[in-house]
Amino acid sequence: MDKNEVNEAFEILLEEIELISNEIKDQGALNLKSGEYDKAQMATEQAKKIEEFREKVKALQKEWKLIFKGKIRRKPKKGFSGKLKRGLRTPEDSFRKPILESLVELGGSAKMSDVLNLVEKKLKGRLTKYDYESLPSDTKTIRWKNTAQWCRNSLVKEGLMKSGSPWGIWEITEKGRKFLKGI
Repeated sequence: MDKNEVNEAFEILLEEIELISNEIKDQGALNLKSGEYDKAQMATEQAKKIEEFREKVKALQKEWKLIFKGKIRRKPKKGFSGKLKRGLRTPEDSFRKPILESLVELGGSAKMSDVLNLVEKKLKGRLTKYDYESLPSDTKTIRWKNTAQWCRNSLVKEGLMKSGSPWGIWEITEKGRKFLKGI
């Protein structure tokens, strides 16, 4: 396995972690709706642990990339089938600035759907045909929207977006506004 394949392996691992996390969150939501609060709480705790693990994997990927200082290049693979090849979807980091800008333009707080509509316009031309495909594990979820939601999660952890906002509402923090001005 060469350095390119290691980076691709990180991307595959991150996507698999996202899929598992989404499944657990969906199950937790079903448990909550059906009144199975203990099961919903367990799903929430498990989802938090998975998100912490995902952040560790992302940090390792970043460390790997730094070892080669941007010299990682993708080489085409023959006979690919199954999962989406790495590099075909828009990376999570590409959503950071558009999300924060959209929130500022929408007054600092907005429904997730409104933010995503504006983000889509900002990323027009950068989103690939693969970004518009549904996830294999959840045909109701469009890949780029899922990536944007993971980006939002990272922004919350960094303090650039508020945690504890009402469900479906995204909010920028003062730190997020300052960060955006410094970009």
